[in-house]
Amino acid sequence: MSSPAKRPARPEDVDEICGSLPDTELGTSWGDRPTWKVPRGDKGKGFVLHRAPHQNAVDPATGEMYDDLLVIVTPTEAEKHALVEDESTPFFTIDHFNGYAAVLVQQSRLGEISRDELAEVITEAWAAKAPQKLVREHFGE
Repeated sequence: MSSPAKRPARPEDVDEICGSLPDTELGTSWGDRPTWKVPRGDKGKGFVLHRAPHQNAVDPATGEMYDDLLVIVTPTEAEKHALVEDESTPFFTIDHFNGYAAVLVQQSRLGEISRDELAEVITEAWAAKAPQKLVREHFGE
């Protein structure tokens, strides 16, 4: 039997991983969208957002709006492009996110990567938004 970290990622892993990172909270943004945030100043900075269905993100095969999208921040646009261009991952982008360092992924496709890989992407998202002192403490630097 494989270790839990090597198994395919599942949608419930998102909240488990986000909640295990230092000083995170599940709040809302864009009105009512569940968003994992880290504290920064007066309000939190989101690093994982459950995106509402929208006509600018549709399944090319069916034309239906995606109803299970996550937006995950990336540290830079270069890392965004690396994830999107890697055909072994389910990450993608849409025109709406041109110039913004974040990837999209359908929760129904998370099983195409391991829990370890998902944790790495989410941890990098958290580190991109968290105070640098907190990031250094977390990584023991």
